[in-house]
Amino acid sequence: MSYPDILLEIQKGFSLYVPDPEQVKRVYEQLRTKDQGTPFPFWAKIWPSAMALTDFLQQHPHWIKDKQVLELGAGIGLPSLLMAKQAAGMIISDHAAEAVVLLQKNIQYLGLANVKAVCLDWNDLPEVIRADTLLLSDINYAPEQFAPLLALIRRMLVQGTTIILATPQRITITPFAEAIQPYIKESVLQTVVDNSQPVEIRILVLTQ
Repeated sequence: MSYPDILLEIQKGFSLYVPDPEQVKRVYEQLRTKDQGTPFPFWAKIWPSAMALTDFLQQHPHWIKDKQVLELGAGIGLPSLLMAKQAAGMIISDHAAEAVVLLQKNIQYLGLANVKAVCLDWNDLPEVIRADTLLLSDINYAPEQFAPLLALIRRMLVQGTTIILATPQRITITPFAEAIQPYIKESVLQTVVDNSQPVEIRILVLTQ
């Protein structure tokens, strides 16, 4: 069983297939009856951080234009999918296989010949994966993931990658934020509307 999707207009002239919000909880509960270990599909929603990162990249397309771009933990992958045509090449990835299937569907729907959807785990990222720009949207929510994330960030920075991180203002990110402070070259506060409520998202540009 998979999560039913609908075609949703995200911006004027730009639509994506997204999991039907009214069906996600129902399908999840059905899957749980078969397997109590079924993880909740946090990937199946366009989160405020993804909206804010998309807005930032549209305002500053030079971070994407003619670059090799990688997005990790992409979920639906809104920022990458919307900006993909400006990139030289792009890998959009998530650790959830269902998310990657939907990414592939959207890549085909949008006719993006320069984009691949790949199942990747940042805890074990292959050495061959390189990028000019790395996109990370709302990935620093679990304290137990701070160490591998920091290791990944440092590894990519050493390779010359520019990292653009979008994050809500969370108390739990404080140790993480302190650790990446030396690499922050730009910090912008973006406000987006989610469920009719304004949400502030911090966009951080990290370089070596």
